[in-house]
Amino acid sequence: MEYRELGSTGLKVSEISFGTWAIGGGWGQVNDEESFKALQRAMDAGVNFFDTADVYGDGHGEEVVGKATKGLEGKVHIATKFCRQGDIHDPNNYAEAAVRKYCEDSLRRLQREAIDLYQVHCPATQILRDGAVFEVLDKLQAEGKIRHYGVSVETVEEGLISLQYPNVKAIQFIYNIFRQKPEQELFPKAKQQGVGILVRLPLASGLLTGKFKEDTAFEADDHRNFNQNGESFNVGETFAGLPFRKGVKLSRQLAWIAEGRGSMTRAALRWILDNPHISCVIPGFKNTEQVEDNLAAADVPSFTVEERQRLAAFYEQEVRDHIRGPY
Repeated sequence: MEYRELGSTGLKVSEISFGTWAIGGGWGQVNDEESFKALQRAMDAGVNFFDTADVYGDGHGEEVVGKATKGLEGKVHIATKFCRQGDIHDPNNYAEAAVRKYCEDSLRRLQREAIDLYQVHCPATQILRDGAVFEVLDKLQAEGKIRHYGVSVETVEEGLISLQYPNVKAIQFIYNIFRQKPEQELFPKAKQQGVGILVRLPLASGLLTGKFKEDTAFEADDHRNFNQNGESFNVGETFAGLPFRKGVKLSRQLAWIAEGRGSMTRAALRWILDNPHISCVIPGFKNTEQVEDNLAAADVPSFTVEERQRLAAFYEQEVRDHIRGPY
């Protein structure tokens, strides 16, 4: 396992780390026994960073991660997120009393005395412009409840706004072969300012595994069923904002990336890891097999300059105009 600096936090995190939305809830049925086995396999392989949120299974994701990493404080770092249990547009949702309660509830579920990275979870743009929430986070940091803080954002504009606040040490963003926009301006500026980049949804909700067909059906409690068109939250969080059937067709055009790399999954993650601005990629998982496949991305060949140019042209010509929602 290779490790990278998480911006200027002083933390070194495994370049392949993991997100826990899928084992918390919202991606169909969960099996805690399988989740614990998968988490242990990841840690045995050197993974030392997990990202979760208080809304993943209404706190269940935090509880699972907390139990799996109990006693590993200082060795295994945990990032979690807050604000989406309330109205993301309401300033009161970011006031000290509210944020303090979110934080203390997360600490209890995680069974920790401090959160390594506490992130505002895709707030309304105006909240970022106002900036009052960062003053609250400064207080929690001074008290030792959080070590560092950052923001998970939906758009490049929100990322650039976040970079205006000196104590924001990490930005979490959707980035994959279908979503290449942030590499143009946001990532270089973040790197210049010592701000870490966490990449979520690197496989575009599974599209970039190449396993889906146009008639693939998802469970009722899977967001890939109930949020395909942004019915419940930002449309970009599901299939990178692409209409599902269009995304399936586009993924077929990318089958070539697996040549010499074992699978599209490994290739898609390798493409992200090849970007020097990235601190770590945080794919999701539901079982040990998926953890193994994701980890294998570290050992497959990097993309050549010509291949990256081909994928950049593919994004510009075939993908970009089909992405829905601001990004």
